[in-house]
Amino acid sequence: MNKRIETLSHFQLIKEEMESLENIIHKRIKFHFSMIEDEFDYELSSLDANDDAYSNFIKKHNLSDEERVVLLLALSVEISPQVLDPFLSKNTLYDTPFTEFGGVNNGASRGFTPTIQTALFLLCGVDQALTLKSLNLFHDASNLFKENILNVANLSASESLIHSKLSLGKSTLHYFLNNSQNKYDYAKEFPASLLSSEYEWSDLVFSNHTKEHLEELEIWLAHHDALLNDWGMSKSIKQGYKALFYGPPGTGKSLTATLLGKKINKSVYRIDLSQIVSKYIGETEKNLEKVFLQAEEKDWILFFDEADSLFGKRTQVNSSNDRHANQGTSYLLQRIDESKNMIILASNLKDNFDEAYLRRFQSIIYFPLPETEERLTLWKKGFSPKASLKNLDLEELASEYELSGATIMNVIRYASLMAIKKETLEISQSDVIQAIRREKFKEGKLIS
Repeated sequence: MNKRIETLSHFQLIKEEMESLENIIHKRIKFHFSMIEDEFDYELSSLDANDDAYSNFIKKHNLSDEERVVLLLALSVEISPQVLDPFLSKNTLYDTPFTEFGGVNNGASRGFTPTIQTALFLLCGVDQALTLKSLNLFHDASNLFKENILNVANLSASESLIHSKLSLGKSTLHYFLNNSQNKYDYAKEFPASLLSSEYEWSDLVFSNHTKEHLEELEIWLAHHDALLNDWGMSKSIKQGYKALFYGPPGTGKSLTATLLGKKINKSVYRIDLSQIVSKYIGETEKNLEKVFLQAEEKDWILFFDEADSLFGKRTQVNSSNDRHANQGTSYLLQRIDESKNMIILASNLKDNFDEAYLRRFQSIIYFPLPETEERLTLWKKGFSPKASLKNLDLEELASEYELSGATIMNVIRYASLMAIKKETLEISQSDVIQAIRREKFKEGKLIS
């Protein structure tokens, strides 16, 4: 019941905020055309005593009244566009929209999309001195943009700053509309996708050597605050933690990173290096900076898969492209060094990494192909409890075929589907062998 009340309070407050914005718009326009003579103010209610998601968001980011008005203006486009209708009025003398209102017409919908100029008009009217001062609200390092509250992409998409559309960051919109209950996938906003799995930490199968090294990561995540703050080690030990996972494909590097975050209730985001490495000079750094700012603010674990494509041995400088590639790599290395987060890099081969990078990792953990005993455990755990394994010799399969955990699961998937097709619960040994042959063929190997 309390949760229901909190949710209603959250959405009711946003509704009241939209009503406040509507009043501010009407009052500013009246004030602009000298229809009232009072000193202009924003008339925003105090949120200090509130404990709902919206109020906590405003307090967490320490938004000023001016920033709050801009936020509401961007939010209105998504949930209450009718409050912007007064900006559609025309200058009857010229039969054109009032240029001081800014904004763009939405075309077929005939609605109004506010721009930064619209926000400046709402905050400052035609006061040029105040307008120049308020421009700082829209700098890409300002509070609204560095936290991705507003969408920074529009700042570089327009020839003029003030003509840039005001667009709410997708994660902010998701937060407000979902009352912060669900995690947001940032993949469409920038190259970071949320990793998740139905598996638990106890489902992982490791060698003792790998397990011992992974325990160090768990200990760091659980106790690094005490080490840095209570023990006063923050001056001599960097706040972040960098680990390299390396080993053959299919040995559980991505899954381990995912479940490590799940175990200690931290979000793990996979960085798509193919989206980060841009052919345009300066874009690589910009894309990365957005990722790191969000990660530090939200305490994510960052996971770089196939990291040797960017962190490998530096290329010889034979052209300007080589020089810019090395500059982008150097920037990323520096940014990782400065990060306060746990960052995990994954690679198939440790030897692909430059020695200068390897020295910067607190942990370098090898993920080998599973041994016979580990493969047997994977075979036993992998099948559905509904499946009948009486026709399978799991010990022979584990002993005879050196397979990765991912490959074993591919085989189990195939054999289980074949059983369902045959309308039986019994897993066939011949289907399992056929699936193993298929998997080996993918690797360019043949088995009899």
